Amino acid sequence: MTIHESQTKPLPLAVDLDGTLVRSDTLVDSLAAGLRNWRILRALLGVFKSRAMMKRQVAELEPVDAASLPYNEAFLDYLKAEKASGRTLVLATAADRSTADAVQAHLGLFDAVLASDGVHNLKGDKKATALADMFGERGFVYAGNDASDLKVWRRAHAAVVVAGAALAARAANAAPVERIFPPAGSKLRGMLKAMRPYQWVKNLLVLVPLATAHALGDVSGWISAGWAFAAFCATASAIYIINDLSDLKADRQHHRKRRRPFASGVLSAPTGLAMTFTLLVAGAFCAVQSGAAIWVALYGISSLSYSLFLKEFPLVDIFVLAGLYTLRLFAGGEATGHPVSLWLLGFSSFFFLSLALVKRVSEMMTKAQQGKSKAARRGYGVEDAAILQLMGVASAFTAIVILALFVQDETVSQRYSSPMFLWCIVPLMLFWLCRIWLSTARGYMHDDPIVYAAKDWVSWLVSIGVFGTLAAAAKNFPVLG
Repeated sequence: MTIHESQTKPLPLAVDLDGTLVRSDTLVDSLAAGLRNWRILRALLGVFKSRAMMKRQVAELEPVDAASLPYNEAFLDYLKAEKASGRTLVLATAADRSTADAVQAHLGLFDAVLASDGVHNLKGDKKATALADMFGERGFVYAGNDASDLKVWRRAHAAVVVAGAALAARAANAAPVERIFPPAGSKLRGMLKAMRPYQWVKNLLVLVPLATAHALGDVSGWISAGWAFAAFCATASAIYIINDLSDLKADRQHHRKRRRPFASGVLSAPTGLAMTFTLLVAGAFCAVQSGAAIWVALYGISSLSYSLFLKEFPLVDIFVLAGLYTLRLFAGGEATGHPVSLWLLGFSSFFFLSLALVKRVSEMMTKAQQGKSKAARRGYGVEDAAILQLMGVASAFTAIVILALFVQDETVSQRYSSPMFLWCIVPLMLFWLCRIWLSTARGYMHDDPIVYAAKDWVSWLVSIGVFGTLAAAAKNFPVLG
């Protein structure tokens, strides 16, 4: 049935969903969010039988949260203004009907909804035919963002292009262009942000075995450590991207994480998968060059397991996090040929366990402030913050006890001309850990504690004090060797 519009009113505006109204693709987002659900993978195989049915099954298994989708705010404001002027708006999408209905229920903007129904995939020619049947040939304006929308624009009165100049030029050959909404945000900047280079500071741990072995002059060791550092940076960035893709739904409900490149729609899931593959290949190459490929591979497997499912198990997640720090030390020892000592292993185990607990306590405190009972994909409730804090502080003091025992060890004393200076390290490290936990208790800890320390001027002063103490004790700067 054809709907005829009055000559005094603008022609109806049909609006695409994926990439147009929202910056992401709802189907791909659901697939990424369901990486841990084997039923999603089984549903995906159904694309060879019926794409529309596959969309229906994915939508049922991983329904979208319409309220947290990354809407194109500039375009959405335009739609609201058009709606206020009396223009008829229609949501015309190839997404499943349940997804389209959820968006309409949230926005309340559209007079009608056209979508895939589990049998027919409303894309390209089928969408164009449906709109022509509803409004007549050339009786509507269509807003889209993809080359597949050219088939719709050829039967539309005009085009609204939510994309760059290249597609706008192609759309102009199909229909007059009424409005253009260029992409917002730099993809290159988004890619760099998704890799989280500020987290690479943690990978400097691969250099520690050189210092503990009194081998700061070992040039070949520095080169190997450099390759190991690069391997961990590339591998860690790949895991961060996988984590962001699998946590899309949770990140979009988070007050801060919703601004991440994938959650905000600046980068698409396919772009993330391409970045992940490239980074993993680069990481593998650097790992082989460093001679610590086994440790890097173990780190990658452990980190990926943590991102996909281990983070949901209480205590297991904390010990895995602490282990990921320690794996960097072992990799540095393997790469440089200077194995990790038992002193360093004992100290680092409790030290990093304490820092891992800092992250969890901080998260639980934030959730409590927001009035929530637990964090998404975590095995803790806000009521667990107190016992986790107790564990973390106890681990911190245990690490300091090990440090104190180390500095009075006879073997250590023989390596320094003035070993008594080493005792200054103990109160400095104790002060730093106590300050970290005090900052956490006061709600100041919003980052990884290592990243927090890299930005904290007091932590820098403590570091200068530690290295100054080592310089006073000996010229070789050994630490926990």
